[in-house]
Amino acid sequence: MLQDLELDDIIQMRKPHPCGSTEWRVTRLGADIGLECLGCGHRILLERRALKNRLKKVISKGSAEDSSPD
Repeated sequence: MLQDLELDDIIQMRKPHPCGSTEWRVTRLGADIGLECLGCGHRILLERRALKNRLKKVISKGSAEDSSPD
């Protein structure tokens, strides 16, 4: 499931953030995944393994622009 993540995807976590929101936007991909809370704007970095355990589902895919060669 983590291989399918792209920038600007909206994901839902199992437990809510202290602000009450469970929805996060993916802001960085790499060894660590950068997330931004959609409730309060707080940003965090999670290791892929930690995100895999905390992720409930992918709500919507980001606006992935097709960069395939013509």
